[in-house]
Amino acid sequence: QVQLVESGGGLVQPGGSLRLSCAASGFFFSNYAMTWYRQAPGKERELVAVISSVGGTTNYLNSVKGRFTISRDNAKNTLYLQMNSLKPEDTAVYYCNFQRGGKPYWGQGTQVTVSS
Repeated sequence: QVQLVESGGGLVQPGGSLRLSCAASGFFFSNYAMTWYRQAPGKERELVAVISSVGGTTNYLNSVKGRFTISRDNAKNTLYLQMNSLKPEDTAVYYCNFQRGGKPYWGQGTQVTVSS
């Protein structure tokens, strides 16, 4: 069955960096655009970044442009999110996601906390 497993979250000081990973299995990873979402306490889940199936096209939430980079390794069935210059407002649970046949699939999420 479809599995998305995020990792790489943690506690980091403002200005620091983290690299999130999402290991995918149970579907043809290279056929699908992939996304990162995040959800902060008391807020709605928001789209952070999206990457096309072969990685040629990316788009970002305005507030993370220039700081975050989404990438993928289709040979390893893995999605990444490099996060630099982190701010306290980036604190959230980060999820990877894709849609197949109109149905969304989600991982369990990984917590990112930016605090001094």
